[in-house]
Amino acid sequence: MKLVTYNVQFGVGRDGKVGLERIAASVAGADIIALQEVTRNYPTNGGIDMVAGLTALLPDHHHVYGAAMDIDFGAMVPDPPKPAPSRQALRFQFGNMLLSRWPIVSCRNLFLPRSRTYDKANLQRSALEGLIVTPLGPLRIYSTHLDHVSAEERIMQIRHLKERVFAYPMEGGAITGAGEYGFPEPPCPDDFVLMGDFNMRPGEPEYTEMTGAPDTLFGRRIVAHHPVDASRLAGPAPEGSVSWTDLSGAGKHSRLDYCFVSAGLAGRVRDCWIDNDADGSDHQPVWTVVE
Repeated sequence: MKLVTYNVQFGVGRDGKVGLERIAASVAGADIIALQEVTRNYPTNGGIDMVAGLTALLPDHHHVYGAAMDIDFGAMVPDPPKPAPSRQALRFQFGNMLLSRWPIVSCRNLFLPRSRTYDKANLQRSALEGLIVTPLGPLRIYSTHLDHVSAEERIMQIRHLKERVFAYPMEGGAITGAGEYGFPEPPCPDDFVLMGDFNMRPGEPEYTEMTGAPDTLFGRRIVAHHPVDASRLAGPAPEGSVSWTDLSGAGKHSRLDYCFVSAGLAGRVRDCWIDNDADGSDHQPVWTVVE
């Protein structure tokens, strides 16, 4: 089973042009796709509905979308541009998307804690959870996007996210007790895949918060209470591997995008790599194979 995560930067590629076709082409071979920075009505990309566009370009996949930030700019603009768009066209949505070859049984949009800022834009972030019955069994898949300006906030978000992810077997998903309404009870799997743009680098405090601190002698162990970085299970990454390119030329290229799996899936990870050829964003797709 092939999974891929891709921060698509509003559909704006390395060349500064908007192009959903090249994004879809880069991920079409995946069974499960996690996308971040998917928008509706964002002026920078011409206000396109990326959800509708990507869904049309990937017709073999089921999809769900979760807007982390949803704001009516029309309510804040006293004199809308002429010719005046509809009021709904001024509603800017920014969030995460999941696509799957198999039906997405249920989904939840998990909002992450945040701080009020005054000097930098700070958008509401979330993790979109999808319950999917795959050939490997039922799995929970998360398309995740953490804050980009504060390590302190990312740590807070990681703690909250892990708490929700590991509480799932106790709290259940979108519905429990469905039999009362005559529906079958959805699966409640322990195993999960947590993908997305975490805006952290390997070895930083946020990464340690996610994966646990390495032991001096034995390194990071596979334990039930920490997600496992699929890239380290697949073998050492090539030197200088990055998933985000600083297009300003400032030389801040970094590994920011990851696929983490539950301890129960760790032994089933077969490969993990970065697609360096994709050019539909300032990020690169990160692929993982689980068997």
